[in-house]
Amino acid sequence: MQTLDSTVVATALPAMAAAMGTSPVQMNVAITSYLLAVAMFVPLSGWAADRFGARRVFVMAILLFTLSSMLCALAGSLTQLVGGRLLQGVAGALMVPVGRVIMLRTVPKSELVQAMAFLTLPAIMGPMLGPPLGGFLVTYASWHWIFMINVPVGLLGVALVMRYVPKVDPPASDRKLDWAGFGLTSGALVAVVFSLEAMGHRLLHPALSFAIMALGLGAAWGYWHYGRRVAHPIIDLTLMRIDTFRIATWGGSLSRFAVGATPFLLVMMLQEGFGMTPFAAGMITFVGAVGAVILKLVAAPLIRWLGFRRALVVNAMVMGGFTAVCALFTPTTPLWVMLVILLFSGFFRSFQLTALNTLTYADIPHEGMARASTLASMAQQVAVSLGVAIAAVTLNFSMQWRGATELAVVDTAVGFVVIGLLVAISALPLSRLDPHAGSEVSGRPKPA
Repeated sequence: MQTLDSTVVATALPAMAAAMGTSPVQMNVAITSYLLAVAMFVPLSGWAADRFGARRVFVMAILLFTLSSMLCALAGSLTQLVGGRLLQGVAGALMVPVGRVIMLRTVPKSELVQAMAFLTLPAIMGPMLGPPLGGFLVTYASWHWIFMINVPVGLLGVALVMRYVPKVDPPASDRKLDWAGFGLTSGALVAVVFSLEAMGHRLLHPALSFAIMALGLGAAWGYWHYGRRVAHPIIDLTLMRIDTFRIATWGGSLSRFAVGATPFLLVMMLQEGFGMTPFAAGMITFVGAVGAVILKLVAAPLIRWLGFRRALVVNAMVMGGFTAVCALFTPTTPLWVMLVILLFSGFFRSFQLTALNTLTYADIPHEGMARASTLASMAQQVAVSLGVAIAAVTLNFSMQWRGATELAVVDTAVGFVVIGLLVAISALPLSRLDPHAGSEVSGRPKPA
C-alpha cells in the first residue's frame, strides 16, 4: 500500500482536479504532502518499535493508513485531501520500517536473502504498478478507488498480523523520545526531500530550492555533532561503524536512484514522447515488476555463488547498462524489444535491492534492528527522491540546451543515460566491501 500510494495518485491528478474545482498543477500538493509526512516521521519508527512494541505499532500504522485512505476518498476539497494524505504519510513512515523490523527479528540470518527477495517485491512493484492501476481506475471507475482499494487490503493485513505475527519484541524500552534529535533529523529530511521535489517539478525558483536544501544539510550536520554526544539519540550514528551497514547504506544509495527515476522517465517517454495513453504506458512499465518476481526465485543461489561484493559490483554495472539502454527507445522500436529490455532491467534492479537490503542488516545485532531500520529507511527515502529530482533536472537542462519548451524523446534519453551512469558508478564504493562480507547470511563459506 505504501509504495503504491507514492505513484498511483499522479495518474489521477487531472480527474481529481476537475472534481475539486482546481488545477492539476495545484493538485501536485497531494503528492508532495504525502512525501513530506513520510520524511518527517520516519525517524520516529525505531524509537516507537522499541518503546511500544513493533507488532503493536505495525497494526496501528496499518489501521491509520486504512482510515486515512477512506478520508482521502471522501475528500470534497483540496484541503481535506491534503489532510488525509498527511495522515497517510505518517502511517506509511511507521508501517514500512516497523514491518521490516518484525521480519528482521523473526527470520534467521541464514534465510535473510530469500526473505529480503520477497520484501523487495513491493518496493519494485509499487512504482511500476501505480501508473497502470491508476490509469485503469480513473478510466473505468473513478479517482476515489485509488484510495478505496487500500481499505480491504488494510483490514486483511491487520487480520493476518494478529493471526500470524508473533510477539517477538524485546522488553519495552523506557527511554524518552529525543525531541531535539527528532527536530533536527525530521527537519533535515523534510527540507532535503522538499527541495528535491521543488527542483524536479520546478515548484520554486532554483535559488530558493537550493536555500532550502542548504537548510536541510545544515540540520543534518547539526545532528551529526549532536547525536554523538547524547546517551539515547533518536538516530544511532554508531551503526555507521559497521562496514557492511555503512557501505550498503551509502554506497547503495546510487543504485537506488534508478528506483525512483526509471518509472518517472518511462512515463515521460511513453506518454509525452510516444503519445501513449496513461494505461498503455503503465502496462509497458509494469513488465519491470515481472522481472522482479522472477528474481526472488534465484536471488539466494546467486548470492551464495558470487558472494555479496562480487554480486553487487558486477550487478551495479549491468543494472546501469540496462538503464542507459532505455535511451535507445524510439516510437518505432518493436514492442517486444522494449518489453525484453524492461524485463531484464527489472530483474537486475530487484537483485541489487535484495542484495543491498540483506547486506545492510547482515552484521547488525538483534537488539539494534529497529535503530538500523530507521537509519536505512531515511537514507533510502532521500536516495529515491534524489533519483527522481536528478532525472527531472536532467530533462529540464536538456530542453534548455535545445532551446525547446516541449519535452521530446531525446530529453528522456539523456535522463536514462545520466541515471545509468550514476548507477554504474555505485560499483566503486561497493568494491570496498570485504570479499567475504555477509558470509553468515549469504551461505558462502569463508576459505579456511
